[in-house]
Amino acid sequence: MNEIKILKKEVLSDNWYILNKITFEATKQDGSVLQLSREAYDRGNGATILLYNADNKTVILTRQFRMPTYINGNESGLLIECCAGLLDTNNAEDCIRRETEEETGYQITNVKKVFEAYMSPGSVTEILHFFIAEYTNDMKVGDGGGLEEENENIEVLELPFTAALQMIRTGEIRDAKTIMLLQYAQINNLIS
Repeated sequence: MNEIKILKKEVLSDNWYILNKITFEATKQDGSVLQLSREAYDRGNGATILLYNADNKTVILTRQFRMPTYINGNESGLLIECCAGLLDTNNAEDCIRRETEEETGYQITNVKKVFEAYMSPGSVTEILHFFIAEYTNDMKVGDGGGLEEENENIEVLELPFTAALQMIRTGEIRDAKTIMLLQYAQINNLIS
């Protein structure tokens, strides 16, 4: 498509986040014009992080209930993931530092952004900022588990890195952002 012209934007739902219906004209390379409509779910942008300990060869992950996975065949609805959160009004690094402490109980110091990615560009507007940070036991300042007022019930997992990689192969880890960060750590020899 060479040119896009938005004709109409309708809010279909703003119950949890915002579901918009976008009607637009798309000019093709041959000059013909198509009128199309698509739905786009806008939940804001987010950040995620892989906490790793190179000396102990471990990573910190979380496990929590995710309704969309439950209704799509995940029998327990529990998903093993890297710590993550929505940006709200914060920048990505501030967000991920706050989420890390809330979810895992670790107060991290050196945070490194490694890339950004659209996670489901066919229907969701979110861009996710990916980070890594090394952790040590003395950085643990709380139990984690998430915030009560956000109804979070997050289990913190400290796993051997090799076990986490194996969990991708066995299907125990099926979360895309987590797979991407674990593979980033493997490719870049963060834990050798």
